[in-house]
Amino acid sequence: MGEHTGGHGLARPLGDRAVVVGGSIAGTLAARVLSELYREVLVVDRDGVLGVDGPRRGAPHSVHAHGLHARGYLILSELFPNLLDEAVALGLPVRDFGRMRWYFDARPIRTADTGLKSIAGNRPVLENHLRSRVAALPNVEYRERTEVLGLLTTPGRERVTGVSLRARDGEGDEPGTRVDADLVVDATGRGSRLPVWLGELGYGRPPEERMKIGLAYTTRTFRRRPGTFDGPQAINPVASPAHPRGAFFGQAMTGDCRLSLTGILGDDPPADPESFLEFTRSLPVPDIYEAVRDADPTSDPVSFKFPSSVWRHYERLTRFPERLLVMGDAVCCFNPVYGQGMTVAAMEAMALRAHLRRRGELDSLGLQGEFARIITRPWRLSTRGDLDFPAVPGARTISVRLHNAYTGRLQYAATKDPAVTTALMRVMGLIDPPRVLWRPGLVAKVLWLSRDKPASSRRTGDAAGTSVHAPGTSDARRGAVS
Repeated sequence: MGEHTGGHGLARPLGDRAVVVGGSIAGTLAARVLSELYREVLVVDRDGVLGVDGPRRGAPHSVHAHGLHARGYLILSELFPNLLDEAVALGLPVRDFGRMRWYFDARPIRTADTGLKSIAGNRPVLENHLRSRVAALPNVEYRERTEVLGLLTTPGRERVTGVSLRARDGEGDEPGTRVDADLVVDATGRGSRLPVWLGELGYGRPPEERMKIGLAYTTRTFRRRPGTFDGPQAINPVASPAHPRGAFFGQAMTGDCRLSLTGILGDDPPADPESFLEFTRSLPVPDIYEAVRDADPTSDPVSFKFPSSVWRHYERLTRFPERLLVMGDAVCCFNPVYGQGMTVAAMEAMALRAHLRRRGELDSLGLQGEFARIITRPWRLSTRGDLDFPAVPGARTISVRLHNAYTGRLQYAATKDPAVTTALMRVMGLIDPPRVLWRPGLVAKVLWLSRDKPASSRRTGDAAGTSVHAPGTSDARRGAVS
């Protein structure tokens, strides 16, 4: 294969082959940017992934509601021209982030034309589309139903030189096939085996930071009844300590509706149809129950559990193999109700591209440090928001308490002023840094508009009589300021 100049006219590739382990969103985006910089890119996945536009074993959470929010949309639009038209053609709803029907503490916020695009709905369809576009690149190959047995290194184990692969349908204990690589990227998600492999190579395991939330999702799809709504909409009642059950409810251009219910720490949305409907009826926004109670279901309820948010701090290691990189959920797995995962993976892919183009080679620990700086803001947004729920374990520092107190007032002010909605959504969409919400003019407006804010009545249970509190339902949950 001749030299690949990529979309930016790179005169000479940085290496012969990059191997990306994992073919989901993070791995696909990594392969997309590496295709500009390496002569060949090999993507390896345990599952069959090409042409798969439904849930698969390696991504069981993909059946539930997902959103690619503003920052992620902008990045993907740069990497994949014509994304907007193609998403619409695929039947994926594309909405202004500020035009969705958000409810904070059961109060509707004022909608606003923010100009921030969001692609919502069926993640496997979007993921398959992006994967298909990457697989069509002349220097990208996908090797499906193949597992990575381990890393290959130099004799001193200071540098990764490739991977050992084995087809999952292979017989017996045949040795793995050695594949040389100038760069190996681990994008295998939360179940990454890299900490174990590092230990086997004599390296330390990364320290982990955890936020236990015991999140449970249950999702069911319906055929929308004619006349239910005036055009496709999204209704997102964001859970609060006073209203601890949350939901995503979105409808596509086809008329299909996807309803994902959420609860935490034992308040699991049930998977039997009758109880699912009763849980829906307990939400503080009646519109969702009214929309689905007589609708024709098009799937059975499906549940998924997410015990903890986890951040593996690879950047804190003092030793790390050269030519190895970790990204996506393999580094940090966010509480999915905030919708941050795909967007953070996109931000990491752009950081990878910029790093390699700037340096001409990989500084593994240096780039893990860049990823950590990208992760810090969304991690604080989500974990501080989760700590607003008394049942979630963790330290409530003065900073956390101030954050949550001001966020409550900010969300209340957004029920009155669309300018506050816009400011809030720009931070939720990871466009603006959280500090913009502390600008004196906005703080003064928020305090004035929230002067009549009722004291929150923290409920000790919900309609079903439970005694736990559920988190919010999108990346617009409580994480507004830091």
